[in-house]
Amino acid sequence: MDIEILRFDKEFAAANISDLPDLKRKYPVFFPEQFHDSIWQDRLTDSLQRELSDAVATVFPSETIIEDQLVPLFKHIDYYFPEFEAPTVVTITSDVDYQNKAIVADSLLVLGLDNYLGAEHEFYANIKRYVAKNLKPSQIGPDVATSYARQLISKPRKRDFLAQMIYFGKEMYLKDIWLPEISDAEKIGYSETEYMWAEENEEDIWRYFIENELLYSTDPKLPGRFINAAPFSKFYLEIDNESPGMIGRFIGWQIVRAYMENNKDVTVPQLMIKPTEEIFKNSKYKPAR
Repeated sequence: MDIEILRFDKEFAAANISDLPDLKRKYPVFFPEQFHDSIWQDRLTDSLQRELSDAVATVFPSETIIEDQLVPLFKHIDYYFPEFEAPTVVTITSDVDYQNKAIVADSLLVLGLDNYLGAEHEFYANIKRYVAKNLKPSQIGPDVATSYARQLISKPRKRDFLAQMIYFGKEMYLKDIWLPEISDAEKIGYSETEYMWAEENEEDIWRYFIENELLYSTDPKLPGRFINAAPFSKFYLEIDNESPGMIGRFIGWQIVRAYMENNKDVTVPQLMIKPTEEIFKNSKYKPAR
């Protein structure tokens, strides 16, 4: 599979003000008409933008790192979803907009390469560590997989905790089959130590959810406690500081894995639209002791 990678970040960094008309013709999506040219002229001469561009050019002097992750990923997506068409990849600098690292828009994939400079990079010094730890080149594949997964998974009909867990469990299952060479820890954005903690405590976590009747709860605090990215999960127990965040996603992942293991006739596209209750009931999920 051949993919086209357009290095808008490099072209913009090398441009002069006189090059703006050509850039705007080539990349109209990045130059909204409501913004005056002075915005782009200031950006071309801004010292911080220069530093960002230089840092990106150092980590990504060529497209090799990007291709090595995206070509296998796109091949796997195409295998399970034949209607998939590989996008044109456009790389940019985004002022370290780490909440929008990989954006899928029609036939484009926009990658903010300044979000992948390495967890210890000086530009990330003021970013919380649980976020910064995943701002590294090896997370390009998992992040792009997330963006495509969310286009394929049906939104849960209910708002309860179990539905949210299984929604993200489907996302993680897609990463299993799309990124077979990536470690489970990297798929979910954990360190190896954090992933080991989740595995070792899976039974206790599940018991906590059951005993506290959380599965069908619509308590709006639950996503912040167990689903969203966070430095740790909030059981309100002594173990909190040892736990990684997003532990609800981890449990949902194990439920979906169990479901697919016990229902081998279900295709991956079918899984994407299966309702929460059917997956949970037929998963026969039971954490190992």
